[in-house]
Amino acid sequence: MHFQFTIIIPVYNEEDNLLRLEKELLLYLEIANKKSKVLFVNDGSSDKSQEIIEAICSRNPAFTFISFKVNKGLSAALKAGFDFTNTELVGYIDSDLQTSPKDFNLLLSHINTFDLVTGMRTNRKDSLLKKLSSKTANSFRKLFTKDGMDDTNCPLKVLRTDYAKNIPMFNGLHRFLPAMVLLQGGKIKQIPVKHFPRLAGDSKFGFWNRSIGPFIDCFVFLWMKKKYINYTVSKQNI
Repeated sequence: MHFQFTIIIPVYNEEDNLLRLEKELLLYLEIANKKSKVLFVNDGSSDKSQEIIEAICSRNPAFTFISFKVNKGLSAALKAGFDFTNTELVGYIDSDLQTSPKDFNLLLSHINTFDLVTGMRTNRKDSLLKKLSSKTANSFRKLFTKDGMDDTNCPLKVLRTDYAKNIPMFNGLHRFLPAMVLLQGGKIKQIPVKHFPRLAGDSKFGFWNRSIGPFIDCFVFLWMKKKYINYTVSKQNI
């Protein structure tokens, strides 16, 4: 079966969300604009997530997984997902279902013109502290990267796999995907998407890794941007 689009699902201790996620993903695969498959990346979960993921994959041929020995964080999970993707397009969504897989079609409708299309959460269903810390982080990042994106933390993105595989990886990467596509000379776009409250499980991000951590990562990005190598071969005889 020829797939065109891989949906990466980073998972860390989400046992209470996975069966609902399976149902929503199956509904999406029926209406997807591109022939799609799912790749779970279990980021060293200590609950029953791996057991549930294996059961899901055993009954759904379009679902696959990889599993880390220990927890490495969201950026590492995304890197692994990119490394194991073999389709032309790749995207990701969080396993908490605060965004909907159905909105992938909104993003995919623009991917012929752009190299990365990201969601922008509207009417967010988060706590005031979470929204304020996220807004602060986005302001810092936008100032440093000049990527023009209002919500790079939105866990709903689609990008061309060749761009994804060429992104220099570091912890905190997930906040800089649009800026890193721009470094490669790519084109990016943001699209408003729906947002929902978390119904089960706990958020893996607190004040530190929503605000202070991203501020520090901005300096890492500036250093990397200065050192970044990007070239285009105009002619060859190999």
